[in-house]
Amino acid sequence: MSCDSDPYIFSTDTLPADRRFLPPLANGRLGWRVYSNIMHMGGVYNGEGGRCHRADVPCPFAVEVETEETTQHTYSLDTHSGIFTHTLSSANVTISQSLYSHRYYSNLMVMEVLLVRQVTSEEPITVKLVSSFTPQSKDIVFESGPDYKGGTYIHGMTKSAEIPGGSCPMVHLIWSHIPSTLTLLPEQSQARWGFILVGTNSLDIAKASFDEGLDLMAAGNLRPSHENAWKELWLQSKVEVTGSETLSKAVIGCMFYLLSAFPSIHDTSSSFGGVSPGGLSNGGDGQDYWGHVFWDQDLWMYPGIALFYPKLARAVLEYRVGTIDGAKDNAQKQGHKGLKFPWESAVSGREVCPEDIYGQQEIHINGDVTLAFQRYLYLTEDLSMFTEGRGSEVIYGVADYWVSRVTWNPEDQKYHLIGVMPPDEYYYNVNNSVFTNTVAKFSLQFAVELAALLQHPAPTEWQEVADGLKIPFNQESQYHPEFDGYIKGHPVKQADAVMLSYPLNLPMSPEVRRNDLAAYEPVTDPSGPAMTWSMFAIGWMELGEAEKAQSLLQKCFKNIQAPFQVWSESSDGSGAVNFLTGMGGFLQAVLFGYTGFRVQKECLAFSPLLPKDISELCIRGVNYLGSQMDWLLRKNEVCIIVREQTGRAKTPDLQVVLKASGTKIPLSPGQPVTFPREPGYVCKQAWTSSCWPV
Repeated sequence: MSCDSDPYIFSTDTLPADRRFLPPLANGRLGWRVYSNIMHMGGVYNGEGGRCHRADVPCPFAVEVETEETTQHTYSLDTHSGIFTHTLSSANVTISQSLYSHRYYSNLMVMEVLLVRQVTSEEPITVKLVSSFTPQSKDIVFESGPDYKGGTYIHGMTKSAEIPGGSCPMVHLIWSHIPSTLTLLPEQSQARWGFILVGTNSLDIAKASFDEGLDLMAAGNLRPSHENAWKELWLQSKVEVTGSETLSKAVIGCMFYLLSAFPSIHDTSSSFGGVSPGGLSNGGDGQDYWGHVFWDQDLWMYPGIALFYPKLARAVLEYRVGTIDGAKDNAQKQGHKGLKFPWESAVSGREVCPEDIYGQQEIHINGDVTLAFQRYLYLTEDLSMFTEGRGSEVIYGVADYWVSRVTWNPEDQKYHLIGVMPPDEYYYNVNNSVFTNTVAKFSLQFAVELAALLQHPAPTEWQEVADGLKIPFNQESQYHPEFDGYIKGHPVKQADAVMLSYPLNLPMSPEVRRNDLAAYEPVTDPSGPAMTWSMFAIGWMELGEAEKAQSLLQKCFKNIQAPFQVWSESSDGSGAVNFLTGMGGFLQAVLFGYTGFRVQKECLAFSPLLPKDISELCIRGVNYLGSQMDWLLRKNEVCIIVREQTGRAKTPDLQVVLKASGTKIPLSPGQPVTFPREPGYVCKQAWTSSCWPV
């Protein structure tokens, strides 16, 4: 298949003028932007408190290939395999430089150069490898160590710990010697050179990883093992759109860059450092939010990953569990009980936001974190995450925080959350943010539910506060104001109240849903962050207005920068680059908008709707209660097939229940089931209650 016809290959003959939009290559542990002389390592930060930022690590693969011959250049990112290739073609030789962050061996990055002679000649062919690498960093003091098996070795420690008295991360780099030229000898028709780079926190692991890389190279398995790991990922999930090539490439790009930010599905190290808005390729400065982890991870990026990859979803939850001590410290500093997850998180879980007001007031982060745990439980029924995995400590700790944070108001006989900043950051120190109060209410209810499931005695205050929390609603206008005192028509930065129905699943009538969308759409900042319009699109799809939804989703394309489908935070190209938050929102518009998927207790609800320009949507690998399902949505029908599985624990028998008729259709592995396009849900065959919210 040619690059032109394969939507998984992004190709160009000229690089973008703005090098920020070169493709990032990452694997959840190491990340960089091709040709950059800086890379980053997961969990490696420099600076204390609000000065904490991802430490810049020098990258020896900041190398460009040059030749004196007249050549035609092609630059391509193959998202099938996560390999970036620069090809230089002339009458005499084809030169290929390939770069990748190894998908399976996450401490490894690889550069390969291939020279292929095009005409018989007795002349040698020499190419230059032009490097911009220097073994220095503004964040790490490096020292040279003895070479290891022909590899150059440097090591160093970050200059400052994240917390006073804390330990500074160590960085150990070993890489193959990279010469300034490579020569294809007269008797050779082709030749290949391989170079490996190892980045770890320990010398022993660095040496072991370098040995592994050398062994893989010697056996001819370095590249195949990487390609097979990507192949395995894509076999587990694919989203294919028929009818819009632009949308298809955008979805593929989103999936690729998001998956690149997560660890290998075989990683058992528990060293995952979370996902920041710009991923591991960025994070050294403020434009990249210093590489900190926000609600972006839990509410924007996580849902599209959790729908397919339970192991990767669990890695996100384990990251939050690893920050429990810091969250406890944050709550105590605010004078409250329980856990207060930081608005900006690094490794410890202590607040590292440079500006205090966000950490103090943008407390909806607590509910965003627990929503991710709740979604995981409903998708997997994996209670081990909440017992041995300590997830219950997160849920109960957040519930205790809400109870200690609310204020009882005798006038309306309701609990209030006062002095907060809503997701719409144009406003602060407001009372009763409708999003914050709703997510708090639901996280309290989930704490009660989980406690019952685990036979843990739940304090009565959890349910009492959940029942009594004020959810602002304007009876006259029949819509949800963002907070007490919000004046309808005032400007809004980003999606806020429009997220009540999705992703929070707050029950409301179609009239109220429509009123919320109509109230906020015209006053939302057109230059606001990229993920906003995805939420409006999902809202209009809920109301059956596919074309209206599609027109809003089109706004997102202004944030996608050619030719490598790299997102910018703002439509003018400014803000964070490789903006995974925007990609996560966009992916949710496809995965939860067109399908109507809603992850609910005891079922996966659906309500499909396709706009005119999409004839088919195929979503492969939806992982529900241990079964993988492939969905094909057409204009008038839906087809589901549960994949046959071998060698795995038995999974519950599933069925489709159609909402209007109540028709029940068993889902047998390997047997496709087709039915008219209408709302319904997937649940266990033994389960008969209604999954639909009252």
